[in-house]
Amino acid sequence: MNILIVEDEPRTARLLKEFIESVDEHHTVLEICDSVESTVHFLTTSPHRIDLLFMDIQLADGSSFGIFRQATVTAQVIFCTAFEDHLLEAFKSNGIDYILKPFHEKDIEQAFKKLDQLRSSFLVTRTLQSSFLVKFREKMYPVAIRDVAAVALENEVVYLYTFNKDKHAVFRPIDEVEAALDPQSFFRINRQMILNREAILEMEPFFNRRVIVSLKVTTHEKPLVSRLKVTAFLDWLERG
Repeated sequence: MNILIVEDEPRTARLLKEFIESVDEHHTVLEICDSVESTVHFLTTSPHRIDLLFMDIQLADGSSFGIFRQATVTAQVIFCTAFEDHLLEAFKSNGIDYILKPFHEKDIEQAFKKLDQLRSSFLVTRTLQSSFLVKFREKMYPVAIRDVAAVALENEVVYLYTFNKDKHAVFRPIDEVEAALDPQSFFRINRQMILNREAILEMEPFFNRRVIVSLKVTTHEKPLVSRLKVTAFLDWLERG
């Protein structure tokens, strides 16, 4: 997940970055902007997609709400501020949470849990598919979802790992792929990986309260369940 921090207090910005990256190793803080001007410049010139913003409200050169009038912001926003009187305007500006300073690591963890819950609720009305189209040597053919052991985002490309040890690029965002999968059979263990229940062999504890999963197939990255998802993942396995 690509994240932008908008905060003009250097110490607070560094602490926020530390908390964000400690929640999940796949969280990448692309930039810390300390003003309306620098934020607008980054949003209008950066080639990277921003998935989430952590934003202070009062910046040195004005209110951060001015950013929304000068740049297109499609990502969701978590506001971190010392002021309580901007709640309504925050939620009109892509806001999904409102954290009051001084904040703690638990506050940041809870914000990410809320983000996951909101995204999961949008997937309730998902349209399930039976296959994905993949391209190989100028030809396209379907890969049945029942044959998919894992889905992984690697270097900004989504790949399907199949039970017969094939690996196929599918040129769709991983959120869109997740929306097409049956949540009874597939679970997104972190921002970069989705696992098929039938592909799981065993699990064991890993560093920083995470869980590492052994699969019937070999993936480029280790299948690590982020610590915020461990409880839900284990519950999902038991319900199966």
